[in-house]
Amino acid sequence: MISLATPSAPKVGVLSLQGDFACHRASLESLGVEVRRVTLPRDLEGIGALVLPGGESTTMLRLLDATGLREPLEAFVRERPVLGTCAGVILLGMGGAGLPAPPLAVLDVTVERNAYGRQIDSFEAGLEAPVLGGPFHGVFIRAPRIVRVGKDVEVVARRSRGVDGGAGGEPVGVRAGRIVGLCFHPELTSDLRFHRWFLTEVAGLRLAAGETAAGRGAALAGGGAA
Repeated sequence: MISLATPSAPKVGVLSLQGDFACHRASLESLGVEVRRVTLPRDLEGIGALVLPGGESTTMLRLLDATGLREPLEAFVRERPVLGTCAGVILLGMGGAGLPAPPLAVLDVTVERNAYGRQIDSFEAGLEAPVLGGPFHGVFIRAPRIVRVGKDVEVVARRSRGVDGGAGGEPVGVRAGRIVGLCFHPELTSDLRFHRWFLTEVAGLRLAAGETAAGRGAALAGGGAA
């Protein structure tokens, strides 16, 4: 895919230690953003926002320590806009039993890992997303579940109906100030509205270009377990 970034384009980092960072990069570049892969502490310098992708939360936490990224990343997420998807929301939230190290705990939600089951239990579901002005198609791959939402946290997306046909309304997307956590994978669709909303409404970045034509194919890179 050809990047639409210009010399004045906002710079956004994508944590690229493991997971589906390439798909986020494609989505962001479709919106005219200059994307930087973040693998070392110096990569956080000069970026306006950061995306924590889906993947293996246990592996990501180990690699944060191995690369020396843990401390500078903790400082960044306390002060700058961050979007975490799937494993990313586990890193931002609280809980996460069985993790090799504590999560970053900057988002006042309790997150349960792999709460919907194994890889074969992955699913797609309609979501209610008032911040986007309409519904959104959610892709859930070994997704985490938000089991507690803090009093100062806004729910920005809910399931329209349960995966078992039951009642919907379960929170799957949350925001607390500059921090957004999603249990699903917006980067695995051609719908760029969540990325655009995060960049403009949450991070306050000015985009120089709009969406590319729909129809972009996206495949999960590096596995989808949380």
